[in-house]
Amino acid sequence: MYGSIFLNCWGSLITFSITFAIMYQVSIFPSQILLVSFFAALAAFILLFAVRYLIGYILYTPDDGLFEEFIEGTDENNSVQEEEDEISERDTNSLNQSSKMEFQDESSEEIAKLVRSMLSE
Repeated sequence: MYGSIFLNCWGSLITFSITFAIMYQVSIFPSQILLVSFFAALAAFILLFAVRYLIGYILYTPDDGLFEEFIEGTDENNSVQEEEDEISERDTNSLNQSSKMEFQDESSEEIAKLVRSMLSE
């Protein structure tokens, strides 16, 4: 829950004060003013438990580790992850093969000259 019982007490005190001020202008009997104000304060005290629970539920953020485990635990996401891994492996293999072909096409003498010129600069 968000907050504490102390907040419930403040809410019931504020409710009691507002109800007392409204009832003071409407009613002449002091017992009726106090009785209605106390019932309003009690109702506010109990209602604020639900309000605090609702605020805590809205502000709750799950732990990142638990959330990731939940996502990884589903079958759909596992198959998507496997497909992404296969695609990345294919891309890596194709890049390696193309780079090998580039070096195979050029002669070793040309590569050596290129390296020497780069080192001399």
